[in-house]
Amino acid sequence: MAEEDVIYKKEGGIATITLNRPDKMNAFTPGIVGGIHESIEDASSDDEVRVIIITGTGRAFCSGADVKAMAERASQPDDTRSREEARPPRGHLALLFRDCDKPVIAAINGVAVGVGLDMALACDIRIASDTARLSEAYVRRGIAPAGGGAYFLPRLVGVDKACQLIFTGDMIDAREAERIGMVTMVVPPEELEDAARELAEKIAKNPLMAIRYAKQAIYAGLETDLKTSLDYTMAMRQELLKTEDHKEGTVSFVEKRAPMFKKE
Repeated sequence: MAEEDVIYKKEGGIATITLNRPDKMNAFTPGIVGGIHESIEDASSDDEVRVIIITGTGRAFCSGADVKAMAERASQPDDTRSREEARPPRGHLALLFRDCDKPVIAAINGVAVGVGLDMALACDIRIASDTARLSEAYVRRGIAPAGGGAYFLPRLVGVDKACQLIFTGDMIDAREAERIGMVTMVVPPEELEDAARELAEKIAKNPLMAIRYAKQAIYAGLETDLKTSLDYTMAMRQELLKTEDHKEGTVSFVEKRAPMFKKE
């Protein structure tokens, strides 16, 4: 990955991915997209990593696509632009985040626009600085959401509110985003890093297999009926009942002490 575009660190069971093009408001480049892919893939395969945080440097979380580059492409004749150019070079980030079996937290430090907002919406939890501003700005560039926003936003805020935000491209502040359910919580900017880390550490204390199965169950349940979901989760439960962490969870409760999970 391009070191200057993405900073990737692992510490205490938490992997942090930081987009690092502050002069360009962390707009997507092949280096940033490739860096995110490599970081998520590494964190997913590392059993020491329990939780992933993604954030940005400077005034933006991610301002989305590089609009200047888009304008240059748009000025070219149609026959010089292949369909392949419109496809993500390594697959959709939304699928990468959803398929990752570890919780992904977006720490939205600033502006999140277009595909940058879609990336945040694809995360499992979103913590925003109260200076953050968010917009599905696609229509203002003559296009429609293509990074997962059309999928995630209606599920988070309801169809009518999603239509309003997508059809207008309006920018909203962090408090409004929290009110409508687009983000999980809002904190002062100086507390964002600590708040994301504190939540990640709290999650990381729990057993890896239980968290993995819980994430799978949540998203599978959104795409199926109740009976199928119950059958799916009961099968998971049978597997989890066999683990040492389940035994420790029940014994520690009876003994009125904090559990000491092996985090299998």
